[in-house]
Amino acid sequence: MKYYNSKIINGTTIAAIRPKVEEELKKEGFGVLTEIDIQATMKKKLDKDYLPHVILGACNPSYADQVISIEPTISTMLPCNVTLRELGNGDVEIAIIDPSAAMGSVGNAALEIPAKAVQEKLRNVLSNI
Repeated sequence: MKYYNSKIINGTTIAAIRPKVEEELKKEGFGVLTEIDIQATMKKKLDKDYLPHVILGACNPSYADQVISIEPTISTMLPCNVTLRELGNGDVEIAIIDPSAAMGSVGNAALEIPAKAVQEKLRNVLSNI
């Protein structure tokens, strides 16, 4: 089972496309709670060079509340990660976790409905970029 959905944006950079990603997340009720700069972290910790690569921790509070109310330890799988990764050819890949795949591993059928709703919202984000 594929655990993410993605889209390649040609001829751009993370800096250029990120505002549009955040705008589309906001339209779907998500805010960005966290940011991890993979390139900077790997350079600092391992002295290893990476192309620009950022993980945004996106959260829709209403859905987070729903799934935590159903399965409190599902918080280990939150927030929803959205990655922006420069590919080295002038393109950027935007990848978004598939909540149905992630939460499906928990084995709680009550999570299926909110997971599918979040999945649809995140797919809308990709479609609108």
